[in-house]
Amino acid sequence: MATMLDVSLRAGVSKATVSRVLNGTGQVKESTRQQVFNAMEELGYRPNFLAQSLANQTSNSIGLVVSTFDGFYFGRLLQQASRQTETHGKQLIVTDGHDAPEREEQAVQMLADRQCDAIVLYTRYMSEKAIMKLINSVKMPLVVINRDVSLARDRCVFFEQQEAAFKAVDYLISQGHREIACITVPIHTPTGKARLMGYRQALEKHGIAWDDRRVKYGDAGMTRGYELCNELLSEKVPFTALFACNDDMALGSSKALHQAGLHIPQDISLFGFDDAPSAKWLEPALSTVYLPIDNMIVTAIDQAVRLANHQPIETIPPFTGTLMLRDSVTTGPFYTSK
Repeated sequence: MATMLDVSLRAGVSKATVSRVLNGTGQVKESTRQQVFNAMEELGYRPNFLAQSLANQTSNSIGLVVSTFDGFYFGRLLQQASRQTETHGKQLIVTDGHDAPEREEQAVQMLADRQCDAIVLYTRYMSEKAIMKLINSVKMPLVVINRDVSLARDRCVFFEQQEAAFKAVDYLISQGHREIACITVPIHTPTGKARLMGYRQALEKHGIAWDDRRVKYGDAGMTRGYELCNELLSEKVPFTALFACNDDMALGSSKALHQAGLHIPQDISLFGFDDAPSAKWLEPALSTVYLPIDNMIVTAIDQAVRLANHQPIETIPPFTGTLMLRDSVTTGPFYTSK
């Protein structure tokens, strides 16, 4: 196997020059760089980037920990993260935290051991105390996405979940609906709590009483959306609109409504959350909330790179949602035009 010394001899340069070419450091003439690359190709030399990262205390990479690899949402996030990391001339190293705080902590430590220049953590369940411990203990910069970390606002990129849910339910009420059911995402997560609070806030604004019968506590899947919508129907809970706290559960609910002989939106208006690619292709097309995960991950990567480069940073304002109004909502029985 060819070594760096072999490359230096073939290129007619010092071993230190080969090292500078590989690491992109120091002043090296373009003609010399080409000599080194030609020698590497002729010899079949492949640099040991792990050894280089240990020696140089950097890997020219950004680490990313995601909760899971499942679903369109994380597909969008990973695609955009890869593109944005490349614009900074760095490599993206991705690992899965398995939706478990202890596994996410292990993943962060693994990326730190690989000498990533900075790490971006997407977590749904980790406590703020645990997040702050990581920020303070990991030697490279850590940026958190999807969570509002009050003690480190300049290290977090998050979305106003409650406000977005409020806007969706407020819109349903503005269309005349007062009997609005809700199917939540996991309620033990900050996201689940915030979206349910947005639902409740909209009811309170319009003087509509909270009704436990109309709230079903779900997960994030189509199957559970289907099951819980069937529960609402079998329990004969009166509702003219259904707010599902993600699009997958809205899809499951739409099947339950269809099988019950109910029409969307003539009998039941349906509103989702996330703006999944399938939302606009449903029949009727699903009204939902667009969550700007693309812009959020780009912002997180940029913030991480600035921190890695010891550049000044500013606190990032929270991102907000956009109502995508389509055909699954119509006016309710109490609607009167102004």
